[in-house]
Amino acid sequence: MSQPTNTRGARRGPRPANARRVAFDVLRAVQVDDAYANLLLPTRIRRAGLTARDAAFATELTYGSIRMLGRYDVIIALASGRRPENIEADVLDVMRLGAHQLLAMRTPTHAAVDATVELAREVGARRATGFVNAVMRKIAARTDDEWDAQITEGRGGDALLATRWSHPVWVVSALRDALAAERSRDELAALLAADNAAPRVQLAALPGLATDEDIATATTRTVLDEDADDDAAFADATGAADVPAALVPADDEPEADGATGTVPPVRTADPVPAADALPVSPVGIRGISGDPARVPGVAAGRLRVQDEGSQLAALALSRSSAVREGERWLDMCAGPGGKAALLAAEAQQGGATLVANELVPARAGLVRNALGVFGDHVRVVEGDARRYGRDGTGMTFDRILLDAPCTGLGALRRRPEARWRKTPEDVQELAALQTELLDAAVRVLAPGGTLAYVTCSPHLAETRGQVDALMGRHGGVLEQLDTATIVRGVAARDPEIADGATAQLWPHRVGTDAMFIALFRRVG
Repeated sequence: MSQPTNTRGARRGPRPANARRVAFDVLRAVQVDDAYANLLLPTRIRRAGLTARDAAFATELTYGSIRMLGRYDVIIALASGRRPENIEADVLDVMRLGAHQLLAMRTPTHAAVDATVELAREVGARRATGFVNAVMRKIAARTDDEWDAQITEGRGGDALLATRWSHPVWVVSALRDALAAERSRDELAALLAADNAAPRVQLAALPGLATDEDIATATTRTVLDEDADDDAAFADATGAADVPAALVPADDEPEADGATGTVPPVRTADPVPAADALPVSPVGIRGISGDPARVPGVAAGRLRVQDEGSQLAALALSRSSAVREGERWLDMCAGPGGKAALLAAEAQQGGATLVANELVPARAGLVRNALGVFGDHVRVVEGDARRYGRDGTGMTFDRILLDAPCTGLGALRRRPEARWRKTPEDVQELAALQTELLDAAVRVLAPGGTLAYVTCSPHLAETRGQVDALMGRHGGVLEQLDTATIVRGVAARDPEIADGATAQLWPHRVGTDAMFIALFRRVG
């Protein structure tokens, strides 16, 4: 089990109610308004004027409760004798927050119970305070391990794992199939556990822009006093070893600052698990302490907050072969600009030009911000990428990145609500869109040009299935490259990927998102 067991009799007192109220408001907004926790929570924390200690508490409470929502609902059902759908929504959310404090944080039992009852009263559920009190006391009567034994009793296979690790059954089955495709089915529990761990911040040093001093400062700088206070506050409030990077946006989501990825304070745990010990990207930086916005290179835009899986996806394309002066590159779905920035840096060094395309105007604005430090060799355009090859321009490109819209099942640790929003029907709709985008990419791929198909999902319908179908449609003009060998050649250390024509990264192995990469070359 990855969750800490309940610790009773701890010396620390309860956090002020407004930290819990912030967590409650974000949890409700995520469910009612389809809000994204990583975008809403920083705003609510600032608005509430929370101290570092209370902001850390609210962060862990929000993200932990969302990740473990499915598991807590089973526990609440047993403790209350009611099905979750028969409990009023606001009361259920209050109890989810209470369950997380009791089972996964260092909040003393009496403080967690009393504060949860008070939160119910504060949010207008005064009528239910007795019910909430009774349920919380029943939950507190057992440790997390004891609850695990009870909620998994009689379950087996994917149903057991889904309950234990708080994933929908269909997601567990999809991840099992993806691992089985490379004969790694026995790693499923480790992968599910990794999905529930707060991701640590990773930086990309943009080639040609980042200086040796930028990198040295980011990797060796002394933790500032206020950072140390934040770190201690988080450990004091939650029992965790570090402030999570949960508020760091994933590469395909809007960042708090489009150019630099300014985010709330984060810290890498010490000691670091093996998967997170060293960068796997040749431009990656791990082990930073404190707020990354305080790192000079990040503030200047020469270092970017970016998962190393995304870094490897971009570099697999740019470094798959030597860049020729005058090459034209295309990023078909560029928003919010993380991979585009890395490609722009690589293109600038090699004398190539880059067109960054984005459908959504607001996201196109983020791309412009992200690429603002580059010169005229970078151009941002807006439009549906499916138009390429049918817009009458006749333009072709030597390297194309298709970072396709996908289910995001490879980034569940960064987007805790995604597991509860996606459905199998979404896979079918997204796969159809991916197919159309791939066909458009082939239409404008120059002879001898390279196409990188990338998703932040390991679902076979979005990965190997798409590759097989693409070769079935365009095998006469495309050849698959040995992507696994190329990624190994680009990586700073063994990326622990299976042999084959594609590359699938895994968070439990190397501490990246589960990015899928497939490279193709147009023959002739």
